[in-house]
Amino acid sequence: MSEAGTKSDPGSAVGRQGRSIIYLVTEDWYFLSHRLPMARAAQRAGYRVHVATRVDKGGAEIEALGFTLHRLDWQRGSTNPLHLVSMVRQVRALYQRVKPDLAHHVGLQASVVGSLAALGLPLARVNAMTGLGFAFTSRRMKARLLRPFLSLLLRLLMRNPAAMALVQNPDDRDGLIGMGVPSAHVALIPGSGVDVDNFVPLPEPEGEVNVAFVGRLLDDKGIRPLIAAHQMMTDNGETVRLLIAGEPDPANPASIPQGEIAAWGRRPMVEVLGQVDDIRTVWARAHVAVLPSRREGLPLSLLEAAACGRPIVASDVPGCREIAQHDVNAFLVPADDPGPLAGALTVLAREPALRARFGAAGRALAEDRFSSRQIGVATVELYDRLLKIDGGLLPLPARAS
Repeated sequence: MSEAGTKSDPGSAVGRQGRSIIYLVTEDWYFLSHRLPMARAAQRAGYRVHVATRVDKGGAEIEALGFTLHRLDWQRGSTNPLHLVSMVRQVRALYQRVKPDLAHHVGLQASVVGSLAALGLPLARVNAMTGLGFAFTSRRMKARLLRPFLSLLLRLLMRNPAAMALVQNPDDRDGLIGMGVPSAHVALIPGSGVDVDNFVPLPEPEGEVNVAFVGRLLDDKGIRPLIAAHQMMTDNGETVRLLIAGEPDPANPASIPQGEIAAWGRRPMVEVLGQVDDIRTVWARAHVAVLPSRREGLPLSLLEAAACGRPIVASDVPGCREIAQHDVNAFLVPADDPGPLAGALTVLAREPALRARFGAAGRALAEDRFSSRQIGVATVELYDRLLKIDGGLLPLPARAS
């Protein structure tokens, strides 16, 4: 049984009885893959948990976990002002009907919509910045135009005394404070954690070395420089197979076209796996994990790889360097530069003893700092603080009857 299902969280369950939390998430799959440990920790602590999201295939699983599901008509990635207004109205009506004590908004878009919907309501809110997203990482003109507007909006919305911004790494914390968000309204919890009882150290596979990328197939994830780096290695005579697990994300402007992905699969020693239901099967095949992203919150794929005892090569950027620590369990390289990426991968491909050392260190990091048990406890403590349970710090207005 996993760690998330065997231990209870400390604190006053009596103080939480009758209290409810609603998670506002753009996609059901993202809630299940990235926020489930937090929600289960809140549920075990005594909170009633609601989930509001666009439902694709995960609705039955969410309800089977004992959460109350609310289906939303969400068009993720839309910049149409009319759609924004429609979503704010839809979410506000939901908040007025359900009357949750606290709303946990997951991601930049949900934080903006949920915060606008909550204006004037007696509702605590956690605005989780799961990385600052396309508008803050992309070099495209659309992103550069959106950036000042979103910065101003975040600064205004996060100043609410009942609101707390939640970030996953120190760089994002400093970025929000730099935008004018008060430091007292920014909390840092490193990700949603990894179940270290489910993701366990795996023996290295025999045969040729496999390097695995796990994530959405976006330009911002560095997948194009990775393809170029792999070609360099092949040209230099390295026999290394590249495994690519994940799918494009059409709602994201940085999504890789399907035709380009298909072309990668026709390259020698490149295997495009698509969506993989049990990601442990990828790490069982892989010798090295790679994520040459431009910026992350705290990448779940690298947390899971580290828990499985896999060495890492990642970009030296916010988010990645929290779990990928240079010359401890990983090599960090510049983003968007195939040469150093190819060099780091080549070193690990040639040196099994170094892979073993990095892999053991990564497992220790996952256990010591990033287990879902630890992250769940820290998240419940944040909820308690906002709701003044067990001496919480932030006073909230009286709830409407």
